[in-house]
Amino acid sequence: MHNLEEEAEIKLSSGIAAFETRHFTQAMKLLSPLAETGSAQAQYRLAIMYQNGLGVIRNEPLACKWMKSAARQEYGPALHGLGFMYMDGDCAAQDDARALQWFEAAAEQGLAGAMVALAQMLEQGRGGAPDPERAKALYKQAGF
Repeated sequence: MHNLEEEAEIKLSSGIAAFETRHFTQAMKLLSPLAETGSAQAQYRLAIMYQNGLGVIRNEPLACKWMKSAARQEYGPALHGLGFMYMDGDCAAQDDARALQWFEAAAEQGLAGAMVALAQMLEQGRGGAPDPERAKALYKQAGF
């Protein structure tokens, strides 16, 4: 008999596998209860499914809710994803200052994509004064 923690791990692994193999209805079924109990990995994947209408009807408020929940737990991909939501005004009101904040947090975790997005915003002066030196350093750190 598995304990509850092992059972949750198995469901999470199965849900992620369903997500990765594009079986979104199954992924939603497996990941939803885990997201409700606080799994950042499950919350992030639910956000992606709601944001893009994968296996469900696109639902911007739920996409934003789940992305924020996962980001508040310092889950790197969600920090990055929330940055894009604010940068693009997708599922959240467009807000360059907030986008910078979330990309900054993701970049601190070493996510190269977030470093590049942050560098582009700094180069263009989005969310503050242009900072070409910092942008250059971020591109270099990201391997560009």
